[in-house]
Amino acid sequence: MLLLISPDSVEEARDCVKAAEHLDIVDVKRPAEGSLGANFPWVIREIRDAVPADKPVSATVGDVPYKPGTVAQAALGAAVSGATYIKVGLYGCATPEQAVEVMRGVVRAVKDFRPDAFVVASGYADAHRIGCVNPLSLPDIARRSGSDAAMLDTAIKDGTRLFDHVPPDVCAEFVRLAHEADLLAALAGSVKVGDLGVLTGIGTDIVGVRGAVCERGDRDTGRIQPHLVAAFRAEMDRHAREHAATNTVTVTAVNAAS
Repeated sequence: MLLLISPDSVEEARDCVKAAEHLDIVDVKRPAEGSLGANFPWVIREIRDAVPADKPVSATVGDVPYKPGTVAQAALGAAVSGATYIKVGLYGCATPEQAVEVMRGVVRAVKDFRPDAFVVASGYADAHRIGCVNPLSLPDIARRSGSDAAMLDTAIKDGTRLFDHVPPDVCAEFVRLAHEADLLAALAGSVKVGDLGVLTGIGTDIVGVRGAVCERGDRDTGRIQPHLVAAFRAEMDRHAREHAATNTVTVTAVNAAS
């Protein structure tokens, strides 16, 4: 499971650099503009310059409306600014068809510029509160549009969390559908250390966090702390080892029985 951390400024990105050995992807967003709020192109460039070259930089394009051309231009802007992971929050798409149209434009705009870029179709666990596409439709939207991953986050940051809206069994189905479509599955939404056992067990590929590694656990007023990033990674690694050991025991028992 890869760890994606979301600083909202160049200063916070430098804090991430201090913990670079413990994270996999640095994600540029602007929480003041929403769950997947887009930051400025120059901020993406500065963060790309600040982060070690071997760490990919992700950028959110925003909680976007159903305006395929506008979103495609914004996504290209993120790629030109140095992001290699491009995340699009399908906030204003009421139907899968609208979402596919938006994401096809993004995929073409981004990959015409940089074929190795990684495009993420992002939806919301609390979709019922904002009227956008159902969470379980995201893997098919990503597949049909040529995206590389499907992601769930929460749209409304009011203290509710991923599992409050999409229980673990539904998240497991989301991951299964993504893997069947040959996509990576990413999950976020006020994820805490206590969620890592479930996220590991269902096969999540990327976990995105911010609040969990900020001082006081506050994504809005707290600042990312390198020691919290290190502690979060340590728990991820522990769960990965335990999960691998359990699987080994299970396989050994099955082989012995047969």
